[in-house]
Amino acid sequence: MKKWILALCLAVVSLQAMAEIVITDATVREMLPGRSMTAGYFSISNQTASDIELVAATSSQFGSIELHQHSHKDGMMKMELMPSVPVAAGQKVDFQPGGLHLMLFDAKASLTVGQKIPLVFVFKDGQSIEVQAVVSAIPTH
Repeated sequence: MKKWILALCLAVVSLQAMAEIVITDATVREMLPGRSMTAGYFSISNQTASDIELVAATSSQFGSIELHQHSHKDGMMKMELMPSVPVAAGQKVDFQPGGLHLMLFDAKASLTVGQKIPLVFVFKDGQSIEVQAVVSAIPTH
């Protein structure tokens, strides 16, 4: 009986480990000279059976972070503040240049390429996930 209970517990733990929210490829762009704000990008995979909703991001290295989206309206590119970003069960959402992204304001120190920046992602259900974002160079194209 004890072996059966142990096996059941291990199976539940294994299922929980497989069903998760995964954040990958987190980067923060280096800042333009004289600026204290920048953008951040990452991918979020919802490997759970339930929809999730990203509601905030924070970092000890910045005064505030906002969720933003670029959109095209009337032939113009606009940046819009997003109150949250839903990620359906089993889906992936990419935060990338020209689309969804983080705006990081009031940097507490300068950034250098290759430096790691802690980012904490907060979800509507209260869950939070911390990752280390790598500072990337500003594209020159």
